[in-house]
Amino acid sequence: MPMTDELMACFKERFGSEGDIRVYFAPGRVNLIGEHTDYNGGHVFPCALSMGNYGVARKRNDKTVRWYNMTYPDDGVITADITNLAPEDNGLWYDYQLGVLWAFMQKGYEIPCGYDMVMVSDMPAGAGLSASASIEELAAVMARDLFSLDVTMSDCALIGQYSENNFNGMNCGIMDQFASAMGKKDNAIFLDTETLDYEYVPLNLKHEKIVITNSGVKHTLAGSAYNERRRQSEAALRDLQAVTDIKTLGDLSENEFENFADAIKDPVNKKRAKHAVSENARTIKAVSALRNGEMAAFGKLMSESHVSLRDDYEVSCSEIDILVEEAWKIDGVIGSRITGGGFGGCTVSIVKNEAIDDFKDRIGRIYKEKTGLEAQFYIADAADGARRLL
Repeated sequence: MPMTDELMACFKERFGSEGDIRVYFAPGRVNLIGEHTDYNGGHVFPCALSMGNYGVARKRNDKTVRWYNMTYPDDGVITADITNLAPEDNGLWYDYQLGVLWAFMQKGYEIPCGYDMVMVSDMPAGAGLSASASIEELAAVMARDLFSLDVTMSDCALIGQYSENNFNGMNCGIMDQFASAMGKKDNAIFLDTETLDYEYVPLNLKHEKIVITNSGVKHTLAGSAYNERRRQSEAALRDLQAVTDIKTLGDLSENEFENFADAIKDPVNKKRAKHAVSENARTIKAVSALRNGEMAAFGKLMSESHVSLRDDYEVSCSEIDILVEEAWKIDGVIGSRITGGGFGGCTVSIVKNEAIDDFKDRIGRIYKEKTGLEAQFYIADAADGARRLL
């Protein structure tokens, strides 16, 4: 039975079959390059995935929302009063739903009534594929459609970011929500996170596939080292602004950064800023290489990105490093790096078609030998963004 049929059956069993019942989907994302640049005014290059969160919903006649998640059945039905929402985060899936409704109202949009909803995910949680943004954009596209809100999909991305920053306490940039809301099949999004100017870039992978490898190490970002990295980057920016007229770290070229770097007082903060500046430059170069069909150059920049994330931004971990370093040894692997916020999660690799089976076999075996953990592999298909299905 297709997932949407299962969802609809579950919805009718729990909430009844009458009325206007609608079906929605919002994807997760993988970022090919441009990590921790989105809150530093730089460029990113993600694509939406065919995996994500599905939801079935129907409006109610009161101010109550009722949610049930088939992925977490032990949670039961979660009930909330939309007239009494306040920022909080329990680290649970429904906090991201609540946050989006709260954010819409904070921005002056009317949520006239509640709704009943059943959702389910076909993507791994805590894997760095942005399950949280997928839930946020599912909630946003659902509210947009159910309540006929006059918002664009890029507005939905900004609402999702605002809710995660201010309701959930996670000081993320815009990339994850933008990729989930604005994805396009067979394309990645080249996004300037400072201006929100973007272009769709065809992936045109004729002889290669994007392979995501899940380390099985789950990361916890909110209130953690992720927010600390942002604070360190902002401190570095303040030091640089004392000696040069810039708004973000993304305004600096690598040469300009070298000229002004000694203004950054703290050596750790200097490393953080070095990553932000160099990663932005790598992302711009990588997109140019992809457009020119220069896959070897693209892969080299991916691998350099991992080194910078490991050494300068320090968001990798031993398990992820094993996956990446073993991937680099395999003929047919064009590039490999950590993807997502870090501290666990997934790697993303560009692998030649004929090498994929060897990649899975060797990486899986060596990773199990070295860590005792089972790696999971997904072939990533670039997909469309959040939308109503039925």
